[in-house]
Amino acid sequence: MTAGSDASRAAQLRRGVRLEAVTVGYNALEGVIAIAAGLAAGSVALTGFGLDSVIEVTSGAVLWQRLRSELADAPSGPVAEARASRWAGALLLALGAYIFIESGRQLLGGARPDESLIGIALLAVSLVVMPVLARAKLRTAQVLGSRALRADAHETIVCAWLSLTALLGLVLNAALGWWWADPVAALGMLPLIVREGLEALRERGA
Repeated sequence: MTAGSDASRAAQLRRGVRLEAVTVGYNALEGVIAIAAGLAAGSVALTGFGLDSVIEVTSGAVLWQRLRSELADAPSGPVAEARASRWAGALLLALGAYIFIESGRQLLGGARPDESLIGIALLAVSLVVMPVLARAKLRTAQVLGSRALRADAHETIVCAWLSLTALLGLVLNAALGWWWADPVAALGMLPLIVREGLEALRERGA
């Protein structure tokens, strides 16, 4: 590589590091708020969304460290990355099982979740933030030729879809009193979460 191309790649790596730092920080805050609000309201969809956000912090932190390592011309630790990815995958599948069981319990038992204005506001914000982050990651991944960053961008897109699904459940419950919309929305999140979990169980390339 020429000096110019080295400098250009370093700039894109720094951009990738910043994007992952924002992803980790936002997902951590989002997860804590969503879990607390979801448990308070008895919302499976909101709690499940929050747990997914916390799990996503793992993969984001690993990729953040990997990009920083490449920027510092240090070993990126592919074995550690693969191990962290598999753990995240296992946790996502466990989350899927929790959502399935808890949603079924609510539907069969008629448990009515309370409305959560905090949850609605949080999901609405995430529905804006996540697509913006995903687009920025995809552009950076294309320049770097990074499959790992591209995969992480697609995980962010999945998070945006989960935001929409959970938001629909909360809004229908709050506006129309359709209590069953919350567990049904949670069940609607299952295909994305299970697919994401299975993909995370596989080792991701550079």
